[in-house]
Amino acid sequence: MKLLKYILLATTLCLGSCTKYLDVVPDNTLKLEDIFNLKIDAYNALAKVYSYLPNDERTHVSTWTLGDEWIGRLDLNNTNSNLRAIRIMRGLQSQTSPQLGFWSGSEGGKPLYIAIRQADVFLANIDRVKDMTEGEKADWKAQVKFLKAYFAFLLVQQYGPIVIPQKTASPESTKEELFLPRTKVEECFTYILNLMNESIPDLTERATSNNLGQIDQVAAKAIKARVLFFRASPFFNGNREYFGDFMDKDGQPFFPLEENKEKWKEAIDALNESIALCEANGLGLYKFEKEPFIYDRAAFTANPDRMKKLYDLRMLIVDPWNKELVWGNSNLNYYDQGELAHSSNIRLPEGYGDGVVNTAAYSWQWMAATYQMAERYYTENGLPIEEDLSYDYNNRHEIIRTPGQAEPTYTHWNGYMQPGAETIKLYMNREPRFYANLGITAGYWRAHAVRINTMMFGNSHGGYNSSQHTTDFLSTGIGTQKFVHPESQSGAWQRTIKFPYPIVRMADLYLMKAEAMNEYAGPTQAVYDEINKVRERAGVPDVETIWADASLTRTVNKHRTKEGLRDIILQERGVEFAFEGIHFWDMWRHKRATSAFSSPIWGWTHTGTNATSFFVLEVKQQRRFTITDCLWPISLNEMNTNGQLIQNPGW
Repeated sequence: MKLLKYILLATTLCLGSCTKYLDVVPDNTLKLEDIFNLKIDAYNALAKVYSYLPNDERTHVSTWTLGDEWIGRLDLNNTNSNLRAIRIMRGLQSQTSPQLGFWSGSEGGKPLYIAIRQADVFLANIDRVKDMTEGEKADWKAQVKFLKAYFAFLLVQQYGPIVIPQKTASPESTKEELFLPRTKVEECFTYILNLMNESIPDLTERATSNNLGQIDQVAAKAIKARVLFFRASPFFNGNREYFGDFMDKDGQPFFPLEENKEKWKEAIDALNESIALCEANGLGLYKFEKEPFIYDRAAFTANPDRMKKLYDLRMLIVDPWNKELVWGNSNLNYYDQGELAHSSNIRLPEGYGDGVVNTAAYSWQWMAATYQMAERYYTENGLPIEEDLSYDYNNRHEIIRTPGQAEPTYTHWNGYMQPGAETIKLYMNREPRFYANLGITAGYWRAHAVRINTMMFGNSHGGYNSSQHTTDFLSTGIGTQKFVHPESQSGAWQRTIKFPYPIVRMADLYLMKAEAMNEYAGPTQAVYDEINKVRERAGVPDVETIWADASLTRTVNKHRTKEGLRDIILQERGVEFAFEGIHFWDMWRHKRATSAFSSPIWGWTHTGTNATSFFVLEVKQQRRFTITDCLWPISLNEMNTNGQLIQNPGW
C-alpha cells in the first residue's frame, strides 16, 4: 500500500462522516512506521483510542444529566452549547444538530465512528512496534478491540440499528464499500459480543496500579454482562410497541419483535461470571475504613453505627479507586474546571476555616438535585415514602424543628441533621443515602475540608445570594454532594481531589443480577439476597422482611410478584445510582421513559429567606420526552451523505 506510506493521520471515515478525520498525533506528516515504531509512540496511539470514551464527568456534555435527577442554571435554557442532555429532556433534540450525537460527534458527543476507525488503524499496525513483547502487543490489541466493541454498544444505545464497518476504509475503497446500510439490532449485538469474546482472553486479568482505568478482564466481563443485560431488556427484546413498523429496505424489522426470555438467562450467566471474577480479585461493596474527618469525630462517638453508614455512602464515589470500582473513567482534565463535582459543589461561606471564601472557581453552586429526588429516596424503613405507613406522607411539607442538642432524641440525628434547626418532615426519617447524597435544609454539606451547616434559604449557607451572583444558585434549593470530595476546595485545581467517575461498580452487578433473575424466573430468595447486599450497606432492612410487614407496608407482599419486585428493583437502582446516569437508561430499557420524564421539574422557592417563604413548591422547568426521543436522530448531513441510511422513526 504505497499510497499509505505518508498517510495523513487524518484518514477519512466515510462510514460516519466524510468530513471527519482521524488524528492520532498532531503532526500530519508522520509516517505510520514512526507512530508504530516504538512502544512510547504506540502508547500515545492507545491513549488516543481511550480518549473517545464519553466525558460524562463534564457538566455540559454529560449523559448523566439525562432523566429527571439534575437541573442546572435556569438562565442557560436558551443556550445551545450548555447542558446538552437536559436540552434533550426538554424536547429540544434536533436532526439538524443532534445533541450529544455519537454517530458523527455532534453537539458535544464523541465521534464514535471516528473512534472505531482509530481502533482499526491501531490494530492494523501495532505489530510494527519493535520494543514490545508479543504478550504486551496481545494485551493492547485486546484493549483496543474491546473498546471498539464498547463504542459500537454506545452507538446501539443511542441509535438502535447502526452501520457495522465491514473492513478498514482505504484510498482504494469503493463507494459500495464506504456507504453501507444499517444493520438489524440483533446482528449489532452479535457483532459487539463477538468482538468482546475475542478480546477477553488476551486481556490482563486485573490492571496494575500504574494502568488504572485501562480495560482488563474484570472490567471487560462486567461490560459484556451489561451489554447482554440491555439486549434482554424490553426495549431491545420484543419491542413491537415502539418499532413494529421500523423496517429496513427489504421490509424486515430492525428490532426483534418477539420476546426471547432466554436472553435473560444469558445475561445471568455473564453476570455470575463477572461477579465471580470481581470477587476473586478482591472487589466488593465499598466500606469506609479510615479515620473520620476531625469535624465528625464527636458525631462518630455519639452515633457510631449511623455515622459509619453515612461515611460508607458519602465516600463511596469520591474515594479514588476503591474496591467497588470495576471500571472508571480516569481520562480527567486535571487543570480545568467543569466536572459535575465542580458545578454541584457549593461555595465556602464565611466563618469556616481558611479556605477561599465565596469564589465560583471549582464551586459553581448551580447544578442542583430536582425535587423528584427528594421524594425518590426511601424512608428509614427502606420503603418508598408513599408506601411506609409510619411515614406522615400527607403532611410531608409541614415545617418542623429538629431535636435540640440536649434532647435525648438528637443522638439519632447527630452528624445527620443540625440540632434545633427549622426544616420539614420530608427531610426527616429518611434512609442514610438521602443524607449522604443530598444537600438539604438543616443538614450538613461536607466539602472544603469543613462541615457546612446548610439552610438553603436565600442569603443563608448554600442558598441564593444575589449580592454574590444572580445566576449561580441551586434553583430547587436542593443540592447534590455525591460527587464532591469532602476535602475538595475552591479557587484552583490543586485544591481539588480527583477521582475516577464510575462506568460500572459492584452494586450495579448485584442489582443487574437481581433484575435478570426476577425477569427470568420471578421472585426467589436468591433474588432477594442480591438486592439485600446493597440494602445492608445502605442501612435499610432486607427487602423480603420489610415488604411482608403489614404494620409498615401499604402494599403488603409486593415483592412476591415479578411485576412488584421489578418496581422495587428499579427504585432500588434509582436510589443507589442516583445522579450516576443509570436511572435514565433503566426507565428507557423498560419503556417507561416517556411517562417518567415528561413531568415538570419542581423545586422550592429559592429566593425565600425563611422556612415559610422557601418551602413553597414551584415549577422550575418544563420537560418533554417522547417515544421519538428514545432513539437519537441521525444528522441530516449524514443522511444526505449516505443514501443507504434509513432515519430513526419520528425524525
